[in-house]
Amino acid sequence: MSSSSVESKMALAKTVLSTVGSVAATAMLVRSIFHDYIPRELHEYLFFGLRNIFTKFSNQLTMVIDEFDGLVNNEIYEAAETYLGSKLSPNIHRLKISKPEKEKNFNIAMERNEEVTDVYNEQTFKWIWLCRQTESTNFYNSRDMNSTLRSEIRSFELTFHKKNKDLVLNSYLPHIIKEAKLQKHVNKTIKIHTVDCERMYNLHEMWKPVNLNHPATFETIAMASDQKDTILKDLERFVKRKDYYRKVGKAWKRGYLLFGPPGTGKSSLIAAMANYLNFDIYDLELTSLRGNLELRRLLVATANKSILVVEDIDCTIDLQDNLANRATVVHSINGFRMQESKVTLSGLLNFIDGLWSSCGDERIIIFTTNHIEKLDPALLRPGRMDMHIHMAYCTPCGFKLLATNYLGIKDHKLFKEIEELIDIANVTPAEVAEQLLKEDEVDNSLKGLINFLHKKIKENEEVKAKKVEITQVESVDEKKENVENEIKEKEEEKEFPNGEST
Repeated sequence: MSSSSVESKMALAKTVLSTVGSVAATAMLVRSIFHDYIPRELHEYLFFGLRNIFTKFSNQLTMVIDEFDGLVNNEIYEAAETYLGSKLSPNIHRLKISKPEKEKNFNIAMERNEEVTDVYNEQTFKWIWLCRQTESTNFYNSRDMNSTLRSEIRSFELTFHKKNKDLVLNSYLPHIIKEAKLQKHVNKTIKIHTVDCERMYNLHEMWKPVNLNHPATFETIAMASDQKDTILKDLERFVKRKDYYRKVGKAWKRGYLLFGPPGTGKSSLIAAMANYLNFDIYDLELTSLRGNLELRRLLVATANKSILVVEDIDCTIDLQDNLANRATVVHSINGFRMQESKVTLSGLLNFIDGLWSSCGDERIIIFTTNHIEKLDPALLRPGRMDMHIHMAYCTPCGFKLLATNYLGIKDHKLFKEIEELIDIANVTPAEVAEQLLKEDEVDNSLKGLINFLHKKIKENEEVKAKKVEITQVESVDEKKENVENEIKEKEEEKEFPNGEST
């Protein structure tokens, strides 16, 4: 390479560096003059004007999605935050990650001023998450759980070609909302909610949640296979029929009544349904409510994709009287007479399938009872409790499943004897499971179960004999009373032959 070409390149480099330096110096001078001589109030106005000049010649459109719409959460913002967490590219420099103490999954989100590019229907969309600091610290929004006092305004900017405006409004944003809901549902930790009586007047805090770590599944509960299949098919059909329920004009809900003796697995079945559907459980104790108004407030505060449970419904409300209104309880507090109203039958029925039952989608209502004969027929008709599930005593099929779960065996020489005894013993799955837990050795565990079953059969026969004896005694007493009545009637006829009496 000749010395003249090297010198020319050096001269060119010096010229470029000199030009860059001049431009930088000029920019610094303009910036200094702008800040020193132009009032601060005009800064944003000038920037806005310059941006408008450049955007007039641009084919890009930018949508601003604020975190709040007034004091109300912006659903699009929340959906975008969840959706974009799964769209972060390898080129991103910063991201946010968190994990609540009792949750299973990590939460990944964009960091401020980071850019994410998304492709939908072969069109490109650019997202930027912006956080703008504010001087005011006196504004408080109780719905904002991220900060005590608002010191910043958070928003997303979505930029795309102007021709895609209708695609964004009619397809892309609804797609984001749908995908975000699906992601939240898949990643959420199932919770069981109980009523917090001290916060009944705060719509967002009247239910107190805790994590549901119940291990029950449809594979582990002791129930006949055909009954399991029926329940599973019904649940699957229910969650897929949103459009169908809307088409026929019905609220998207399903009612199940679980009935049977204590210990037959009603609670385990509810937990298995929650685990299968990934639905939260709301455990409602009707006796803790002071009236129908509180019942309605609690119903409105429950989330979609949830299971509402009222256990031992025959004990929690006086349904047998079939009254429109129950008697109020009158008591005295500091000398003042107070009336405490109760949940009424009509209020409960309206809660199940009346107007208030439509305040939400994809909800399951479950009632449990040990005595179905005590329930008012109004509760049992289709549309209120759509499916009645009899939780029966343990069957040979149920025993084999329990033996597999608890002992890790699928067959044993004692199985035949146990199955024959279980058919006539009237034992619950809970009782069988308790016996299987008592011994570590398989043989000892099964022999202990056989002894228990013989004892149970003997107890049942004694109870049956006692009932027969009581029935016979009652029959004798009834006959004796009939004879005494006949004698009394004959004496009265003799004393008053013409049928007259005083």
